[in-house]
Amino acid sequence: MQIFVYNPNSSAAMTAQIAQSAQAAASVGCTIRTMGASAPVPPSIEGHHDEAMAVPPMLDALRRAEAEGAMAHVIACFDDPGIGAAREVVAGPVIGIAQAAMQVACLISARFSVVTTLPRAIPIIEDLAQRYGAGHALRRVRAVDLPVLALEADPDHARQLLIAQIEAARDEDGAEAVILGCAGMSEMCQSLSQITGMPVIDGVHAAVRLAEALAGGGYRTAKTGAYAWPRDKSQDLSPVTLVRRPAE
Repeated sequence: MQIFVYNPNSSAAMTAQIAQSAQAAASVGCTIRTMGASAPVPPSIEGHHDEAMAVPPMLDALRRAEAEGAMAHVIACFDDPGIGAAREVVAGPVIGIAQAAMQVACLISARFSVVTTLPRAIPIIEDLAQRYGAGHALRRVRAVDLPVLALEADPDHARQLLIAQIEAARDEDGAEAVILGCAGMSEMCQSLSQITGMPVIDGVHAAVRLAEALAGGGYRTAKTGAYAWPRDKSQDLSPVTLVRRPAE
């Protein structure tokens, strides 16, 4: 079984980290193929503009991966950019790491919080929780107020900020589990759980495990409604006839 894991940003370091986390999550017999975007796609996805820039090359990459044998796909960005479009262009299941993490959180806890990077991500994540039916369980989205790339530049500082927010989620929010709201945090997940004593969920790990389960079960994306294949519109074009009103 081959799972395609795509990093929608153009940070080579983050793609390497995501590949390591995805491989660690994979079962024996599952092949992980990881790929990241390239410039002019931004090196981090921080907001709607960056998402829009990232989606077209992502769709091309998913098409190629499926043609080369991928049975399921993981979009390794917590905004789940272009998830609907991605599900239209391939047949295998497409898993966004935000949706995967929230589904896992709802299965192992009654209430959870998310710790992300910048405050601008908070409304995006809140909207995703509502869309995925997890809004009732989401206690709060917290931000450590660091850019995504700062996680790579100073991981020790980022880890201390994450610990403080995870403990605040436990003590102030009443959260029973905490989700890391950025793929760039994935390598810290296990240590953060050990230090805080909280179930800490990494979306990359959760998405790979769900992708394996769906592909192994033979599940495919429905193609009779919202995720139907994009239509070929070349046959929709017809000569335009101009109708002139008679002179009065």
